[in-house]
Amino acid sequence: KFDAVSKWYGPVIGLNDVTFEIEPGITGLVGPNGAGKSTLIKLLTGQLRPSIGQVRVGGHRARSVSSRRYVGYCPDVDAFYEEMSGRDFVRTMAMLHGYVRRVARRRTEDVLAQVGMTDRADRPLASYSKGMRQRIKLAQALVHDPDLIVLDEPLNGVDPVGRLELTQLFRELSAQGKAILISSHLLDEMDTLANRVLFIFRGRILASGSLKEIRAML
Repeated sequence: KFDAVSKWYGPVIGLNDVTFEIEPGITGLVGPNGAGKSTLIKLLTGQLRPSIGQVRVGGHRARSVSSRRYVGYCPDVDAFYEEMSGRDFVRTMAMLHGYVRRVARRRTEDVLAQVGMTDRADRPLASYSKGMRQRIKLAQALVHDPDLIVLDEPLNGVDPVGRLELTQLFRELSAQGKAILISSHLLDEMDTLANRVLFIFRGRILASGSLKEIRAML
């Protein structure tokens, strides 16, 4: 939940008086480059502190340790230990979430299967294609079974077959009651995916609603 949130960097306004709630289902965050999507996501995931207003996740301030267990985050940039295998990386992330080794192994295998990487997970991350790297990032975001899944351009670099597979996975997670926020600069990408769209421009939420309603407003 964002409540009258603004964020500025010196004289530059990154986000301007934003209020909204993310509910179970798939919400698309759409806007051109530089519109404020990354700032919004960093505030939601606790990487930035709002200049004014409040961001809460699961009733906790987004910057608090308590909120972290509710959030799975798949960033748009890669920050891997390249010499590790995909399986080792995801298992390490599970253990950092507090799972004991036995449970971390089980959770790792579950999410690798979900993202279609079970058979390729023992290769070093340095050898992965862009699409494989996206799948591993998604796996680590899911490994602690979060209620809110934040995906920043998750389909970038994924081939057409992979896009269909991941789109189906997002729908399955939504059907389980997960709240999913997917950032994209392409409105059409949300066409068959999002239940609701937030359209952001110059740091403001200009419109929210179904894709049909957004197009009518535009």
